[in-house]
Amino acid sequence: MKSRSDDLNLLLSVVDSGSFSGAAEQLEVSVTRVSRAVSRLEQSLNTTLLNRTTRKLGLTEEGRIFVEKVRSGLAALEEAEEQLAIRKQRPAGRLRVDAANPFLLHQIVPHIRDFREAYPDIELELTASDQIVDLLERRIDVAIRIGGLEDSTLHARALGRSPLSIVASPGYLKKNGPCESPSDLKDHSIIGFTAPESLNIWHLGEGVRVRPTLRASSGEAVRQLCLQGNGLAYLSCFMISEDIRRGELLEVLDEHLVRPNPRELVNAVYYRNTALSARIRVFLDFFENRWG
Repeated sequence: MKSRSDDLNLLLSVVDSGSFSGAAEQLEVSVTRVSRAVSRLEQSLNTTLLNRTTRKLGLTEEGRIFVEKVRSGLAALEEAEEQLAIRKQRPAGRLRVDAANPFLLHQIVPHIRDFREAYPDIELELTASDQIVDLLERRIDVAIRIGGLEDSTLHARALGRSPLSIVASPGYLKKNGPCESPSDLKDHSIIGFTAPESLNIWHLGEGVRVRPTLRASSGEAVRQLCLQGNGLAYLSCFMISEDIRRGELLEVLDEHLVRPNPRELVNAVYYRNTALSARIRVFLDFFENRWG
């Protein structure tokens, strides 16, 4: 059964990535292994699962039905194995966690060694996405999201808040002068985000939509640009608190900021049709205690 389940997982990776080479790269195996796994399944089922052309790869109708059942079947198998592990008080199995790159680097990675020592049977897979991703398509078990949530198909567990601050490097402020009131922003360089545009609303009074003179898609990139003296930035304290402590960034307009605000919220999300597994539960409990 193990070899068969491996073939089924390879098939799902082909479907999710859209190609044999994509699945091979994602799973770090050879394209030949992926191709043989799919061929074995088709031979054992006596059914063509995938339409292969030089331009694209797609599921046959039989393949679509089969893959749908395989997803639920593998999930049930994984849950059964997990239940056995729970009986032994050892949560086990693969746990796929996604978070924005800065949050992953500053809030999750530093604690991974301790987590793995506490739960050695959990196989962690960490991915970084600065944009909202489809959890089902990416096969993500739990995602950490910052800010308000709009997707009603998701469960959410509040993990806390991370206040935001407007910051600049000492060198930038020395060269360009202080920023003492919101009206001073027009005289300064602003480092903002490429998308979504809502990230360029700074919570001063009823909210100020800034006009960035420099944009980046990643919060970590915005932080680095700010550290190097390129302008003012509005960033979560989880990624800049050490910079502020060391004096590498200085807070400005702090008394004008509205707190709390929706962008401070930190949530863990997963699909409503997903039972809260022991793996997810212990992960969230562990990190909620650390972040708290």
